[in-house]
Amino acid sequence: MARGMNHVFLIGALARDPELRYTPSGTAVFEATVAGEDHLIGTDGRERKLPWYHRVSILGKPAEWQAERNLKGGDAVMVEGSLEYSQWEAPEGGKRSMVRVKALRMEQLGYEPELVSDAGGGVRMGSGMNEVVLIGNVVRDPELRYTPAGDAVLGLGLAVNETWNDRQGQRQEKTHWIDATLWRELAESMQSVRKGDPIMVVGRLVNESWTDKDGNKRNSTKVEATRVESLARGAAAGTTAGYAASPAAPRTQTASSPARPAATAARASAPARSAGNRSGNLDIDQGLDDFPPEEEDLPF
Repeated sequence: MARGMNHVFLIGALARDPELRYTPSGTAVFEATVAGEDHLIGTDGRERKLPWYHRVSILGKPAEWQAERNLKGGDAVMVEGSLEYSQWEAPEGGKRSMVRVKALRMEQLGYEPELVSDAGGGVRMGSGMNEVVLIGNVVRDPELRYTPAGDAVLGLGLAVNETWNDRQGQRQEKTHWIDATLWRELAESMQSVRKGDPIMVVGRLVNESWTDKDGNKRNSTKVEATRVESLARGAAAGTTAGYAASPAAPRTQTASSPARPAATAARASAPARSAGNRSGNLDIDQGLDDFPPEEEDLPF
């Protein structure tokens, strides 16, 4: 399996006051909701403002340090982190899972942003940054589908590896299962990828909500791809520097469709800023599985 890359970059406003709590085992958890808007140009030439709200968590001592900074709702922040996959047993039976942002760094910006109030009593930044860069392996053969409006759509499941050293210096590994959605020309150009293929995905983090068969509201977090690169098998096994892309031209989603409100951005991807995904020897993963994440109603 390819050595993973898992980076998230957010610039937005705190939708409400953040909270510090503790797991039953005593691990500190700092939780915040960072919110902003993506301004996208559709194929009809019109601008769309798409709100986003992403839950961000910091664990361990860094969580307590972050809480001491006394950030409040409406403050503008920059977040650098990764996508974290968690799974737990639901009280009603069966397994549940969630993808959220694990922050490695959160910094307050030096200005007061333009804020937009939402129906849920929170706020979001009237602009912002929302970008994800992943390298992982495709977990199943994808199936190209078309919407009633004729837009091609391709769903990719990615297995993204993370490695770190715990407090005892032992090497630990974890796999994060991340879903990505590709649209139109990008979807059609990548329909030939197969299970096990290593790929790089650049895109924006989006939330989706639906009601299950029992009438319960569910939320999921996935990546809406704006650029995808096929990597040569075996090229990513040794180092995260110099990943080999396929000879084909870069696959980039270029425009959004007026038929789908959560459209893909027509913007260039930012470079991956560091090699691999590491925890910086901070044991921030300790205690992550000690509690089931609480799903809150996100003010879409």
